[in-house]
Amino acid sequence: MEGVEHRIVKVNGINMHVAEKGQGPVILFVHGFPELWYSWRHQISALSSKGYRAVAPDLRGYGGTDAPDSVTCYTCFHIVGDLVELLNTIAPDQQVFVVGHDWGAIIAWYLCLFRPDKVKAVFTLSVPFTPRNPQMKPTDRWRAIYGNDYYICRFQEPGEIEAEFAEMGTETVMKALLTYRVPDPLMLPKGKPFGHSANTPITLPSWLSEEEVNYYVTKFNKSGFTGVINYYRNFDRNWELMAPWGGCEVKVAAKFVVGDVDLVYHMPGMKEYIHNGGFKKVVPMLEEVVVMEGVGHFIHMEKPDEINNLIYDFFHQFD
Repeated sequence: MEGVEHRIVKVNGINMHVAEKGQGPVILFVHGFPELWYSWRHQISALSSKGYRAVAPDLRGYGGTDAPDSVTCYTCFHIVGDLVELLNTIAPDQQVFVVGHDWGAIIAWYLCLFRPDKVKAVFTLSVPFTPRNPQMKPTDRWRAIYGNDYYICRFQEPGEIEAEFAEMGTETVMKALLTYRVPDPLMLPKGKPFGHSANTPITLPSWLSEEEVNYYVTKFNKSGFTGVINYYRNFDRNWELMAPWGGCEVKVAAKFVVGDVDLVYHMPGMKEYIHNGGFKKVVPMLEEVVVMEGVGHFIHMEKPDEINNLIYDFFHQFD
């Protein structure tokens, strides 16, 4: 990508790869699973051309950033700690704009919860902020709703899903994940995750080229999947660690966008929570919810022009 600068920044005991472009107020882009800084390529180009400094790291475990061995090194506090130290290095004494998608949205919400002093406004895609349920651990809840084949449940046992992914091959895994755009929950039955064999061809949508997929494949061939799946292995640990923040609100100006074919939007109770006041109650400065028709989970790649305009229009009012 033309004009994008890459560097390694030491944060929180690890080396973090960061891509950036442009001058002006900082927008921190936080990617999700199974992605990289590269997932923000369209946003980096557009927002840097509109007078912003776009900063997109590979989160710990991903791409060019270190991947610590221990599962316990991937809690929400580790990830947010990485980003706070990154901001202290690249934008000291500044409030920044934050954009997050998928796991990056979860981390962006945590960043706003823990360090609202760092964030001028937050724009999240796909995953809203949801309050902690003190009655039940997350994996117990998902197992009760979806059963053991649900992807988050399948991700819990260290090494198990990695072995199946290795058998399928990185290219098939990446294509299956990035092209998943049905509103049903993602199920990974043992021995046949995604319902694909390694020989099943996967047709790419118009918004994703073979060349783009190959970038992900190259990086994940090198890093493997363990570090990135360790995020999921910390859902219950995060739940325990987050007890002191039970009942807290996110007090940062926010905007939320989701596609109506996104599997997250179709989780039990999610639409009601988003639209009937629950979301606004815990994020009182939530300015708007936008639901994009006919759009799937990887909304920032599928509809880049629309997302770029929504981001710009939201952040521009705070400049």
